[in-house]
Amino acid sequence: WSVSLIVASLTGAFGSSFLYGYNLSVVNAPAGYIKKFYNETWVRRYGFSMDEGTLTLLWSITVSIFAIGGLVGAIIVTPIVKFFGRKCTLVLNNVFAVAAALLMSLSSLAGSFEMLILGRIIMGVDAGISLSALPMYLSEISPKEIRGSLGQVTAIFICIGVFTGQVLGLPEIFGQESRWPFLFGAIIVPALIQAVILPFLPESPRYLLLEKHNTSKAEKAFQRFLGKDDVSHEIEEVLAESRVQRNTKMVSILQLLRTRAVRWQIVTVVITMGSYQLCGLNAIWYYTNNIFSESGIKQETIPYVTLSTGAVETLAAVFSGLVIERLGRRPLLIGGFGLMVVFFGVLTVSLTLQSTVHWLPYLSIFCILAIIASFCIGPGGIPFVLTGEFFQQSQRPAAFMIAGTVNWLSNFAVGLLFPFIQAGLQTYCFLVFAGICFAGATYLFFVLPETKNKTFHEISQAFAKRNKVTLEMQEMNHYPGERKSSEEQESNFTSSADNGETKKGIV
Repeated sequence: WSVSLIVASLTGAFGSSFLYGYNLSVVNAPAGYIKKFYNETWVRRYGFSMDEGTLTLLWSITVSIFAIGGLVGAIIVTPIVKFFGRKCTLVLNNVFAVAAALLMSLSSLAGSFEMLILGRIIMGVDAGISLSALPMYLSEISPKEIRGSLGQVTAIFICIGVFTGQVLGLPEIFGQESRWPFLFGAIIVPALIQAVILPFLPESPRYLLLEKHNTSKAEKAFQRFLGKDDVSHEIEEVLAESRVQRNTKMVSILQLLRTRAVRWQIVTVVITMGSYQLCGLNAIWYYTNNIFSESGIKQETIPYVTLSTGAVETLAAVFSGLVIERLGRRPLLIGGFGLMVVFFGVLTVSLTLQSTVHWLPYLSIFCILAIIASFCIGPGGIPFVLTGEFFQQSQRPAAFMIAGTVNWLSNFAVGLLFPFIQAGLQTYCFLVFAGICFAGATYLFFVLPETKNKTFHEISQAFAKRNKVTLEMQEMNHYPGERKSSEEQESNFTSSADNGETKKGIV
């Protein structure tokens, strides 16, 4: 835990995953004022009020269009991180955040709800890029002993972003009709902070060594991130991988999908990411006020009750970051989904019977808080960590693109369809999400191996039998043109290191 490692993770997360979380919750508090703005704009243009169905559809599009932008960002991130690198991608990505903030904050002044919708799309592009580039960057700069904890920084800052959006949305701050544009203008602050600090930190040393073949810069980056002068062991490890990958180009999505040796890794990432979004938590974030209103909570109390959800989420994410290297990924992920099934079931009963028992609305609030805590303990951040751990360097950009595509399509589906699911199923709507959580937990119980403190070679070994390939075949699939097993390569590399070749390579 060097100073540079801490600053890189905090700055990267503040300008990236923080903004993603912030934009999930920021539309919740001013929803009524924004709908009023939409209607007034419509009346001014066409001379008559918008009907309720049109307004609901337009509002659903405003909420869910963020995910379409995210999908675009996830698709374009692969060539960007290949060309510019991980760190530079995060820095350049702030252009989208600033442009989106200006469009959304000035939409009311310009009398154009189209500007708000366009700003949401652009902000989604920023989130789509950052949610792939940031976990990639963090997984490549961290030692394997703290890779899980550092990876959880992404989830923690998503939660802090959600909580900040709720705080700023309080009536005493920006949660007023005249001030709601400031909620969107505040996005500029994290973006500018990241743009100023991140350029002074090193690029990913693995990217520099394996993709740019710049040993001297990689050595300096390792020294900064690890906080020590002697990084020969780390350089040796990555050079061994570099040697194996010498004849390997970056893998495309189609090539990755055709690689039998990673078939179950891809399936696991797709199901984990799909469950992450379809488990219903984003529905709670997008429509918290509406859910609490349906639960019988007084209108003036709702913003403060909503605030408790963000606080619980942040505390649960921090707890997960502290215990992930002790308990491992598997129990946290499966346990989190399992607890969500239980609390979704109780929430359904509570919402159904709340008109008959006066204290049941409080049980509904407890269930929502428990669902959020269960999500953040495991499912909230571990899917991003697993995507970085399942695949080696040449496959990672394509893998994150697949994961990002599933992530954002699922996000869009929830944001667009939840109001209609809620209208159709009423209090039983959350049983849909309970079913998804149960299916995800069941799959992970039978398929997911523990990846804590394991190298890529060891994780590949865990999947080899399920992929129906021998480990030797698996390595040939990963590294075409190389037929040596990793044990032979380690042996050869050690002997060359003894002869001073590695030292020359480092110099």
